[in-house]
Amino acid sequence: MGALSEDSRPVLWQLEISHYSEKVRWALDYKEVGHVRRAPFPGMHIPIALGLTGGAAKTFPILQIDGRTIADSTAAIAALEEHEPAPALYPSDPAERERALALEDYFDENLGPHARLLPFHELIGDPNLFADLAAQSVPPPLNQAPALVGAYARGYTKLRWGAANEDAAAAARAGIVAALDRLEAELAANGGEYLVGERFSVADLTAAALFYPVVGPEGAPIPPEQPMPAGFERFRESLSARPGYAWVEETFRRHR
Repeated sequence: MGALSEDSRPVLWQLEISHYSEKVRWALDYKEVGHVRRAPFPGMHIPIALGLTGGAAKTFPILQIDGRTIADSTAAIAALEEHEPAPALYPSDPAERERALALEDYFDENLGPHARLLPFHELIGDPNLFADLAAQSVPPPLNQAPALVGAYARGYTKLRWGAANEDAAAAARAGIVAALDRLEAELAANGGEYLVGERFSVADLTAAALFYPVVGPEGAPIPPEQPMPAGFERFRESLSARPGYAWVEETFRRHR
């Protein structure tokens, strides 16, 4: 792919620690598409998203590419496949492509919301850890005021996703386990290395990216050495010996 000026490069509007943003970042990096990343203060991204999309979307990621403004991680990857077909994330075989897209949709809908809510739920109960993590995800000079940013983050996640709700947290734990069950079943049915066919696809990228907040693999936006609340660490430990957990770590090592 030829070099592009900064003005003509795609623009990714993102949230730094968002696993859906990580999904699109990974696709851009995998295809070696030069691009610009913009990460406004969380919460402020909502009016920006509404403005960029004419009211059609209120969250990130949003990808601006080839004169289009595209909300939703799945639609963004579809646009990237058109913009830079190689290396492909969609299988060439029609049946495999249909399967990969179905798995992308499954993990988007049945893993993504749970893998987002549960860490926030646990962090709400540990203000110091939440403040430390929140400060890492905002631009300067706000990152120099972790207590203020942490208080904002706790209030925001309570209102935005109901992250303080115990029943929602229990449902998130169950949903994550169910998604891990599905991941392992799909891998076993396909030979254990990839979810579809014999090479890395959008299905693998999506599953690994959306599991990242739970697994904390090397190369993820939140590094594995980042301390997390004790309750979350116990849940993570309960999954850590499972083959699907190891697969997420290995997929980041090999493909991220």
